[in-house]
Parts: sequence; structure tokens; C-alpha cells
Amino acid sequence: MTLTARRVGGAPVILRPLRGRDRREWEALRVANVEWLRPWEATSPEPLATTMPFRQLVRHFDHEASEGRLQPFVIETEGRLVGQMHLFGIAWGSLRSACAGYWVAESFAGQGIVPFALAAACDHAFLVLGLHRVEVNIRPENTASLRVVEKLGFHEEGLRRRYLHIDGQWRDHRSFALTTEDLGRKSLVELWNHSQET
Repeated sequence: MTLTARRVGGAPVILRPLRGRDRREWEALRVANVEWLRPWEATSPEPLATTMPFRQLVRHFDHEASEGRLQPFVIETEGRLVGQMHLFGIAWGSLRSACAGYWVAESFAGQGIVPFALAAACDHAFLVLGLHRVEVNIRPENTASLRVVEKLGFHEEGLRRRYLHIDGQWRDHRSFALTTEDLGRKSLVELWNHSQET
């Protein structure tokens, strides 16, 4: 599934599945941003863990999406792949919830792309999938991501101690969430665009 949304004052942001033909561009983007992403990205506590080869990663994303556990997207703007946005840990039944995780290339940071992409992912979660809640967990030191959830009106729910293994250690995270009641069945993309116009 591809989501395209227009943002005020910028090129459209497209969220779409990662494809096999993205390999060179995706790998080059990851290599170019390895130091930029190191303080924020999850790592394995297993000392000998290896990363998946690209084609296996694409197959894994596709399989998890078909099972309803993951909604994986790349972020694209101006015809370029610039990051990723995932809805993961999707739970159905009485919970109907997901977590959102994302990254963007350093050269595209601070351009309003991530808030817009997160708003589009939330619209997809609430208005298409029928989920009730989206959660984002952020390291206390990650001021840029904290600003993203603040801009979009996520509510802080507390501190998760030693929540995720990142850069070789278990790290604390601040937890934020948004529910359908917070939006009143409105589009978060439309609310975000309106806030940029005023």
C-alpha cells in the first residue's frame, strides 16, 4: 500500500513498501547515515547477531505485513528515498494498538518530513486499519523526536526504564500515545497542515 500526502510548503511525502529494486539506494542511505542513526536505533543484545541481507529484509517485511503485525514503509520525497516509517507490534482484539518507529536521513532532518510522515502513518492506522491507539517511545536525549510527538499532540504516558537495547546498552525511553478520541475522527495530516498554515 502506498500513501501519498501533500504538505504545506513542501514536496509531497510518500510512504510506500520497501521493494527489491530499492536495494542500492537504501543501502547507500544507511551507510551514509550510520553515525547519525547509531544513538537512536535498536541493536541486538546478542553479541554475535548479524543483520539480515536486504532481500531477506524485504521478504520479512512483506510477510509480517501480510500477517497483520507490521505496516512497513519507506519515506520518499522529491523522488528520493529519505527514511523509513513503521507501524509495528500491531495488536488486534480489544487492544487495537500499534507502535510507530521511524528514521530519516540527516540531510533531510528538520524539514518537517518526519512529523508529516508520522501523521500519515497515524491516519493509516486509525482511518484505514481501524486501530485505536498509536504509541511512540523515544530516548530522553532525542530532542528532535521529542519535538515531533509534541508538534502532533501525542500525550506523554511516562518513562519506560531500560526499555530497548540501543548502541550496546539497555536505554530508558519516554512513552507517548495518541488515540482516536484525541483526534475526534479527524485526519492528523489535515490537522498538521492546518497548523502550518496559521
